[in-house]
Amino acid sequence: MEDRKHSGRPSTCTTPEMIAKVCEVILEDRRQTIHDICNRVGLSYGSCQRILVDELNIRQIAAKFVLRLFNNERSDHWVQVCTELQNAVRHVPNFLSRVITGDESWLYDYDPETKQQSSQWKTPSSPRPKKARQVHSNNKSLLIIFFAIRGIVHKEFVPPGQTVNGKFYCEVLR
Repeated sequence: MEDRKHSGRPSTCTTPEMIAKVCEVILEDRRQTIHDICNRVGLSYGSCQRILVDELNIRQIAAKFVLRLFNNERSDHWVQVCTELQNAVRHVPNFLSRVITGDESWLYDYDPETKQQSSQWKTPSSPRPKKARQVHSNNKSLLIIFFAIRGIVHKEFVPPGQTVNGKFYCEVLR
């Protein structure tokens, strides 16, 4: 069975030029919504969606949240540090019971990016997008914390405007 040729309006939305235009718009900013793309290209929502899914074979995928994005150099450094600590634990008696370590960290009030805001258009073969952190608000506090083998030894929030230097750390430790 075959379709007979018939008169009618030719399709204007799935032409190679229109597909290329949609692809170009996506490559400019992968976080656009279909409505944004429709407004820029001048197509209906359904036509635009059909080009994205059927012609370009791309889907909108939300970014996966990871704590930090590591590069190879940073990862190698952490492996080296962990190996040195393992050797110290094996060869020095009571090594861990004598260790007190400290850290400081900024604590932010977050204005989280929604799943919709983090979505990007991707092909099935492209890797899933990742995001390392959320958008910070203006409110933040510095926390200094010291640990021993049995848990937290001391924690302290730094007053706003306080300079953190060696002198300040000595005062905290006293």
